Amino acid sequence: MAIEEKPSRNEDEYFVKQDAELIRARRLRLDAERAAGERAQHFMKCPKCGGNLKEREYHSVKIDTCEDCKGVWLDAGELDMLARVERKGFSRVIGDILGLKE
Repeated sequence: MAIEEKPSRNEDEYFVKQDAELIRARRLRLDAERAAGERAQHFMKCPKCGGNLKEREYHSVKIDTCEDCKGVWLDAGELDMLARVERKGFSRVIGDILGLKE
């Protein structure tokens, strides 16, 4: 005759804690994967209209321009780089970016 042993309360608590840790680790991994996926969807997309951004070099500075709304987007430090261009050249840079004719 086999004797069935009933799990102890400590044993139940152990498995409940272990399951909770596994669920928490799985949730963290899924959240990280979801965040990475969302970030990838927004990479090189215009923050104004969602169109594709195209990187182009302008006076040795790489700027991003939207193919749809023609917006111009600068990464950190790029505005400072453009501001260092000579005053005369700077107005030409801004005019070119804005599509103004001289």
